[in-house]
Amino acid sequence: MVGAVDRRFAAGIEPDLIVLNDWHVVALSDDLPVGGVISARLLETNLVVWRGDDGRVQVWHDRCPHRSVRLSGGKVVNNALVCPYHGLAYSPEGRCVNVPAHPGYVPPPQACAQTFMAQDRYGLIYVCLGEPAHELPTPGEWDDRSFRRYINGPYAIPTNGLRAIENFLDVAHLAFIHPGVLGDAAQPDIPDYRVDVSDDGVHAYDVKVWQPDPYGNGAGGAYIGYDYWVMRPFTAYLRKEDPDGKCKTILFHVTPLSETEAIGWMILSLNFAHDTPATEVKAHQDRIFSQDTDTLASHDPVRLPLVGSAEFHLPSDRTSMVYRTWLKRLGLTYGVL
Repeated sequence: MVGAVDRRFAAGIEPDLIVLNDWHVVALSDDLPVGGVISARLLETNLVVWRGDDGRVQVWHDRCPHRSVRLSGGKVVNNALVCPYHGLAYSPEGRCVNVPAHPGYVPPPQACAQTFMAQDRYGLIYVCLGEPAHELPTPGEWDDRSFRRYINGPYAIPTNGLRAIENFLDVAHLAFIHPGVLGDAAQPDIPDYRVDVSDDGVHAYDVKVWQPDPYGNGAGGAYIGYDYWVMRPFTAYLRKEDPDGKCKTILFHVTPLSETEAIGWMILSLNFAHDTPATEVKAHQDRIFSQDTDTLASHDPVRLPLVGSAEFHLPSDRTSMVYRTWLKRLGLTYGVL
């Protein structure tokens, strides 16, 4: 990274290194063609995301170091990002390489944009605002040719991102928020299941739930087994399989814009319905997510309680209980009580 990394979030609060040193999604790869420039937000920090003429993706603090205007209003010229205010051009390394008002001028060392590590993988663009402590999570079926893959999102999440992950892990709500598809209020029971914690996160196994229409294709109801893996505080994975071997997986990334709002992204993988148009598969997942939005927006408190008696737990909350304990053990402070 060019220049010193400011270890404070843009809002001036002290950073949570667990979050700062993690990878977060900021854009869809398809939304950033060669020469494209877009803006994004992460952890109260405004970002500019751009793709150079060489195809590489750059993610920087959205601020020109000359007069502090947003670089996202600029354009890519000759593999450099050009500021819209005075036309200053910055190389992919973040260095100012051209000042139109002063031909031949050599910019000083501080004429550098703040750059961050970025990766363009799996159809998504990831960034780390600190020093990456982990590799990117890999979708479990990414290289399995029997699975077809889809990218869903961005989904606006009107609450704390940790609440969204916990909702993703919660199967008891399916009968009431997703009736007729993922659950049935006449059969809401959730048998006990196993949850383990290891060095790579939280794992829940064989979580059973009755689903009238598990895949939204009218094929009929069945008891479905869910396996969960919470890889990182804002990243979780679901493997869902029926008795006939139909399998659907979801890698769910939640990007914390702040402690009270987030954006969700999903990588879906299915080993069936390959003749179903992608638009229908994606639309089904969009409908499911939209059904959760009002509930997510109604959380009070918004931040996730890790201690105290603000909330009580049920046996079916086992995964979220272990998730909260794991977050506390990690030392997470951002977005929690």
